[in-house]
Amino acid sequence: MTRLTTIGLDADDTLWHNEKFYKFTEASFTAMLSDHGDHHHISKRLLEAEKKNLRFYGFGIKGFTLSMIETAIEVTDGKVKPATIKAILDAGREMLHHPVELLPYAKEAVEVLRDNYRLVLITKGDLFDQERKLAQSGLGDYFHGVEIVSDKTPDTYATIFKRHGSGPEQALMAGNSLKSDVLPAIAAGAIGVHVPHELNWEFEHAEAPAGHDRYHVATDLSEVPAIARKLTEAD
Repeated sequence: MTRLTTIGLDADDTLWHNEKFYKFTEASFTAMLSDHGDHHHISKRLLEAEKKNLRFYGFGIKGFTLSMIETAIEVTDGKVKPATIKAILDAGREMLHHPVELLPYAKEAVEVLRDNYRLVLITKGDLFDQERKLAQSGLGDYFHGVEIVSDKTPDTYATIFKRHGSGPEQALMAGNSLKSDVLPAIAAGAIGVHVPHELNWEFEHAEAPAGHDRYHVATDLSEVPAIARKLTEAD
């Protein structure tokens, strides 16, 4: 392989906690509507709304909040109370103001990687919210580039790694989502490193490309610099 020059890192549930706030809010939401179905039923209806609305609202808290409102209207046959709509909006607003909580080894990993590679943050979601979280994380100065995208596809990674480096063939992408961070990066020609997180949105589920020579797994972020170094030294 060609020497690595560029490292891409995901943000949500790779550098800082994210999904747990969605799970907490979802639990509160289903409790609001407990008269119209159990937690499993309401959650299933919410997921259906989220999937349907992705092409309209994209990824992020704002789209999630709108999907909760839509679900509330549907499961109550349009009889949802104004107070419930207000509570949903308040819950979404609270998510947008929640303090950033870094995952273990996040700062240590970016410090090491920044010194040896061009480091790029590649994340999807609402622009304002992702910018807020990056600013609060204290990690912004470690990145040579920041890309907040509407979705992550092979073309997305090919374009970003050409813009910030020497192409996907000399790049590595690490993140918690096989579907968004690993598989499309590998398809673009890069190394894909899966850094599993204990919580994953069902929409992000995908099968691991077991046996692929450009697929690697890290127990946590502390292992990513070592994987990158090993691949570089193998040249």
